[in-house]
Formats: sequence, structure tokens, C-alpha cells
Amino acid sequence: MSTRVRFAPAPTGFLHVGSARSALFNWLFARSTGGELILRIEDTDAALRKPEFIDAIVKPLQTLGIDWDEGPYYQSQRKQFHVDAVEQLVESGHAYYCNLTRQDADRLAEEAGLPAGYHGWSRDSGLPDGPDCVVRFRTPDDGEVVIEDLVRGTVRFGCKELEDFVIRRSDGSPTFLVANAVDDADMGITHVIRGEDLLNTTPKVMLLWDALDLGDKPEYAHLPLLVNEQRKKLSKRRDDVSLMEFLAKGYLPEAMVNHLALLGWGPPDDVEIRPITEIIELFELRNVNKGSAYFDVTKLNHINGEYIRELPAERFIELTEPFIHGVDADVGWDSADVRADLYALVAPEVQQRVATLSDSVDFVGWLFLDSVEYDTESKPWNKSMRKGKAVPEILDLLHERFADVEWTGDALNTAVSAVGDELGARSQVPARIAITGTNAGIPMWDAVAHLDRSVVRRRLAAARALL
Repeated sequence: MSTRVRFAPAPTGFLHVGSARSALFNWLFARSTGGELILRIEDTDAALRKPEFIDAIVKPLQTLGIDWDEGPYYQSQRKQFHVDAVEQLVESGHAYYCNLTRQDADRLAEEAGLPAGYHGWSRDSGLPDGPDCVVRFRTPDDGEVVIEDLVRGTVRFGCKELEDFVIRRSDGSPTFLVANAVDDADMGITHVIRGEDLLNTTPKVMLLWDALDLGDKPEYAHLPLLVNEQRKKLSKRRDDVSLMEFLAKGYLPEAMVNHLALLGWGPPDDVEIRPITEIIELFELRNVNKGSAYFDVTKLNHINGEYIRELPAERFIELTEPFIHGVDADVGWDSADVRADLYALVAPEVQQRVATLSDSVDFVGWLFLDSVEYDTESKPWNKSMRKGKAVPEILDLLHERFADVEWTGDALNTAVSAVGDELGARSQVPARIAITGTNAGIPMWDAVAHLDRSVVRRRLAAARALL
């Protein structure tokens, strides 16, 4: 039987990197086994049924290159099947109506000397359906639900630990527990691969599966949670978690896919940066770790930088142009000031140094600005300018000699070195800081030769004035 897996996210307005990892692992499993991936949107919550919320799932997946064989299906369009299942469970005695609020249940528990929660108060009340009624599943009093998880091994849940859970809300809408069981059965899902935060819902779905007599259950694999450097679960309130925001910062989709694939899984040969075709060939669920996976941005930067360096130079220029022109952010210069010929000259050097496409801005601003800013409180300024040997004299001589030196990269470089030799001091770093505003960056003199002589001399004078 061909494997059939489903990625079934709830629309939330953005795609969490954890959800993207789940989608990727489902896709890798489907492609590595010759199976099929089904995309199903769990929009049983009417408030989330918005086109822009659906786009926030579909478009990022397409950007990552994660395709699907069926769908997207929408659980909201299958509501009647879920309603019918709830009615079947009530008629068979596996479920019943309840009109108690959570506060009512806690009050009854306190009066009975029981822990807070619902303890089956309405089970045998014979309560008819009504406007304030939910439907609860009658959890068995004894026994256990055993899950043979493909990642976590054997996981057991005692039925006594599971309260009678809600399968239909008071507004008449079935919960995702019923929807999942019904839809997985109807769509022939053979494997369910998702985050371990949903592990506690699995015994409930399996109980529903048996009560509805849906046949063979799918196999489950619960992936480790993604955590930050404090080993805390990634949270949108605290961490950067939006996939599209990462891509907007200049992370390549191929690099992001490579990084996501390593979150909880690793190739047997320990070669981490590799084409997606090789990852598909090597991927096996049994090699997924149980422990939480650290979403390491430093590692992502390294992987992304490696992918950037493999780009053809023309492609790198094309991808960085929106950042250089300030399409998505204020870069401090007008788009009209960007000289394509000058950027093309320095782009190969920039490409070797950036971790993200957006980093390119930091290396080229001095080329497009009339003047640069100096951080006179910084360590480089204090060490190389304020305390550096003969720096005022270096800048004075450079300002003088740049008036008539041949305006080529080699001649400028030679002139700066000659000034240093003459004064017995290091001249290159003060010259770089004065002209670019920073003590590090790309090889500069060929690029400086493309700037107006008067602009360069004004910067030398401006830096000198600060000393």
C-alpha cells in the first residue's frame, strides 16, 4: 500500500518555522517512500476562515519547493461528515450531551473532593440536546491507549487520565479531534507526522477511531519540539518564528529547507549541507531524534552563507538588488544613487562575506552616500583613530596627495602604503575608516577609484576634523 501522509495546519496568519519543519518532514517522507502528500487546512474555527490566512500557508510552502499531490482540502467543507460522526457516536452511546461550563465542573469537583476538572457529571443525566450543550465523548473507565510512535517508541495513556473530552462545541461545530479521525480515514492516510505538542491528542483520536469503526489506524510519528537557545519552546511572543520573515531578511529557500531538515534529523554520514535530492534519498523517520531540536540561527546563517556563495554572481546581484535599492527598508540612500556598474564590481567580494542577502547593504553603503558617519565612541575608532600612531598626519598627507594622484585602485593603494612607510605608521586602517566609516569590509581601492575624487577627499578631511 502506498504511503499517504498529510500536512494539516490550522490557519493562523503566518507559517511558523515549526509548522514548516512538519510540512517538510511529511514531504520528505512522502517523496522518499514514493508516497503521496495531502495538504489539508484545518479551518474548523470559523474565525480563521480567511483567504489571506490560507495564502499565509500555501505561498510559503510553494516558496520552499514543498509541493503536494492532493489538495488543499478544507475541513470546513467537510463539516457535514463530522456532524454525522458526532451523531453516530451519540446514538451508539459513545458520546452524550452536557451543558456544564468549566466553572460548573470545577465547582462540582470541589464539592466532591476531587481534583479540578470534568469528572463525567452529565454522563448518565439523559440530557437532551440544547442551545448550551456540548457533546462529550465517553472515555472508557479502564484500560489504556497504546501508541507505537515511529519516533518516540511505545507511548501509553491510561484511560482514567483522559476526561470525557468535547467533540462538538455548543455552537454545533465539531472539534478537530473528530474532524481528524473522519478525514484521515476518508483520505486513506497511512502516516501522521506532526509535532510532539499534539501527542496528547492522539489517544483521543484513536478512541474516536475505534468508536466510529473506521478500520486500520494510521501510524504516528511525533517530531521533537523546536526550542531557542534557552531551551524554551519557540514562541512568537519571544522569538523570530515566521518563515516568511526569515525569507524577507534574505535567507534562501534552499538554505532554509536544508536547515529545517536538520532540526531533529541528521544524515548518517554527518554531511549537513547537501542538495535536497540527497536529503530525500537519506531521510528515514527512524533516524529522527526524540530530544528537542535547537533552532540555531547561527547555524542557519552559516548554511545560508554557504548557499549564497554557490550562487552565480549574476543571480546574487539579482537577489540582492531589492535590498540595495531599499525596496523593503530604509537604507539611508535613494535608489537613484545606486550605481549598477559599481555594485557589479564589488558584488563578488560582498557575496563571499554575507550570511544573508540583506547583509549586502552593510558592505556597500559607503559607495552610494555623499558622506559617511563615524562612530567616535566605538572600539575601532578609539583604537585605530584616536590612539593610532600619527593618524592626523596620515589623513593630512592622504588628503594632500589624493589631490593629484592617478585615480586608479593600484595607484591609490600604493599612495596610502607610501604614506604609512613615510610616517612609520599603519595607514591602511585609518584610510579605510575615513573613507568607508568602518574598519572592515571588502577590498576597497578599485571601488574607491570609481568614486568622485572630491567625495573621497571630503571624507578624509571630515575624519581628520574629528581628531
